Amino acid sequence: MNKKYIVRVTEEERAGLARLVSIGRVAARKRTHAQVLLKADAGEHGSAWTDEQIVEAFAVGSRTVQIIRQRFVEEGLDAAIERKKQCRPSRQRVLDGEKEAKLVAICCRKAPEGRTRWTLRLLGDELVRLEIVERISRETIRQTLLKRVEALAIPDVVHSAEAECRVCLRHGERAGGVPASLYVCGAGRLHG
Repeated sequence: MNKKYIVRVTEEERAGLARLVSIGRVAARKRTHAQVLLKADAGEHGSAWTDEQIVEAFAVGSRTVQIIRQRFVEEGLDAAIERKKQCRPSRQRVLDGEKEAKLVAICCRKAPEGRTRWTLRLLGDELVRLEIVERISRETIRQTLLKRVEALAIPDVVHSAEAECRVCLRHGERAGGVPASLYVCGAGRLHG
């Protein structure tokens, strides 16, 4: 079978790959890719193994071997060894910096009429009502507020509790720690 991507490793690259394979603490994926390249090397000092031999020896798929060969030939050694970088995140963030600031601003406002404090559900409903987001989960709001701890210091969001510096959801499960310096009364809970 004629291979489209023929691996020819230089002496310097060979030494680097051999070092990578021999050191004790290296990611298994990197080690495997280095071993594949060393065995696929068709240069004068290379092993020139077939894809079938490499698949059998290293328990990888034939497509993996083809991809490693292709990336080495087209993009170089680093591209063949390292994990491919994503062009964009797998999932777009629901709240970017501007929307997070709007959430914190809502927390700083007085709670809706008939309520003593903001809940995670009320905050989500308000974000949707103001058309800041189409929809949002309470967990996203909770994580954002934990990240933006200044919002938790607002009296309408946090209320005192007995010597426990935790943010808790309505059902009582802990949502995570909050620095005690943020609490005027010493401890607090955020209800969801």
